[in-house]
Amino acid sequence: MISKEDYLSGQVLLIDKPLNWTSFQVVNKLRWEIRQAFNIKKIKVGHAGTLDPLATGLLVICTGKMTKQINTFQGQIKEYTGTFVLGSTTPSFDLETEINQTFPIKHITHDVIHETTKQFIGDIQQYPPVFSALKKDGKRLYEFARAGEDVEIKSRTVSIQEFKITKIDNLHINFRVVCSKGTYIRSLANDFGNALQSGAHLSALRRTKIGDFNVDNATSIEGFITSLKG
Repeated sequence: MISKEDYLSGQVLLIDKPLNWTSFQVVNKLRWEIRQAFNIKKIKVGHAGTLDPLATGLLVICTGKMTKQINTFQGQIKEYTGTFVLGSTTPSFDLETEINQTFPIKHITHDVIHETTKQFIGDIQQYPPVFSALKKDGKRLYEFARAGEDVEIKSRTVSIQEFKITKIDNLHINFRVVCSKGTYIRSLANDFGNALQSGAHLSALRRTKIGDFNVDNATSIEGFITSLKG
């Protein structure tokens, strides 16, 4: 069993983030539970890489002195699985916002879908979604977006090592992506739709790996709380 001293000296916790939780909420919950369990007034707790509320999967949580390793973990290669929906787009590139445009899809074949993934392998230029937590002029991009304000977003170079289509079910395209830090899978969905001369948005996302850490070895929030109580 992990002791109070273990948490203070530093632990790496693998948590399977549930749907509709922010990464910040998970960190706050775990910090509160650790403090309650061991009667600790203050302990550092942080995560190594944000997941959107509509995404599930691996969060690497660091406590105590291990928080110094967060930047190292954040920089590691990540793996995601999920689903794109073809033929329509949303302003947020996912289901946070309503569909705003629809596009023809009759010209899209299975072969075209598989072939188009090749355009995204390697170093690519990507524009982050305007509905993101990136900051510009001291404000989060989503603050501009929700206020209906236009904001100029610069592209960034990201690296995609693998982009595999694992299942095609009508308009729903299941995928697996292995990519660098800073890659937005929502933007990949939008760009993939454009490359197909149609549209696409992200309907489901799960982070399965960060470096050598695997979601198969992660625990739920409830499971973590149970383990704290022995």
